[in-house]
Amino acid sequence: MKIVFLDRLTLASHINLARPSFAHQWQEYPSTTPQQVLERCQDASIIIVNKVQLSRDTLTQLPQLKMIAVAATGTNNVDLAAAEELGIVVSNIRNYAAQSIAEHCLALMFNLRRNVLAYHQAIQQGRWQHAKQFCFFDFPIDNLAKQTLAIIGGGNLGQATAQLASNLGMEVVMVEHKGQTPRPGRVAFEEAISSADVISIHCPLTPQTKDLFGELELAMMKETALLINTARGGIVNEQALLQALQNKQIAGAASDVSECEPPTHDSPLMQALSLNNFILTPHVGWASSQNMQVLADQLIDNIEAFVAGKPRHQVFAN
Repeated sequence: MKIVFLDRLTLASHINLARPSFAHQWQEYPSTTPQQVLERCQDASIIIVNKVQLSRDTLTQLPQLKMIAVAATGTNNVDLAAAEELGIVVSNIRNYAAQSIAEHCLALMFNLRRNVLAYHQAIQQGRWQHAKQFCFFDFPIDNLAKQTLAIIGGGNLGQATAQLASNLGMEVVMVEHKGQTPRPGRVAFEEAISSADVISIHCPLTPQTKDLFGELELAMMKETALLINTARGGIVNEQALLQALQNKQIAGAASDVSECEPPTHDSPLMQALSLNNFILTPHVGWASSQNMQVLADQLIDNIEAFVAGKPRHQVFAN
């Protein structure tokens, strides 16, 4: 049985990726272009993939393929309908990144609310020496405690962030889907985003959540509010966000994701890096060493389960 890992670089090199216990041939590549997939996987029984696109056309040309083991939770890079039709099992990674994502969200909130970046840049520009005293107060510093955090996306990532924020003393509200009547324990979308001090996004990217935050929604937010996106690029309209930050419609924003990854040099998020109220991180919210090891272990467990005739964490087309 041949196993091919198409983009090993998506896991850090220090992470221990064990080999399956059954007899197999292992082949891995740092990265793979769409044009290289067929050549590299022609006789593969199992493909491990994180972000490489596996289209219907590609899958139909891989007659030996029995399983796609996705080394992530998101599976939008795989044509799930085609996989089902071809009898290819698709398994993903689940419930592994909650602690890492939650801590990353809080780190971004702390940095923005306490204006850490703005003070750091001011010191680089000589402001402390110019102040001629032990401190200076050019940028507001606020506590997160007692501020209202609106969570968009009630899955395990949103719940973990809510728990950590609650422990800090924040008032947490869970936001209902846009345009829907609130369920018990949820707050209507428009009401939540217009009253929140901080909004944290944890929902998947779907046709319904594409551009969930555009000019209108950003204009509804408080001028003192923060927007945190550790979910998917495309949920926040990047051009609208840039304009809102430049015009100080909102106090600040942070994103761990981009609509195009990596972003182009002239993308709105890259342009926003010149501002002191915006933080961009390279889709690493999930990537604490501890959580990445959990992912690697679960990845091999998924493969072992499939070969044992008991596939788990299967993903199906909607």
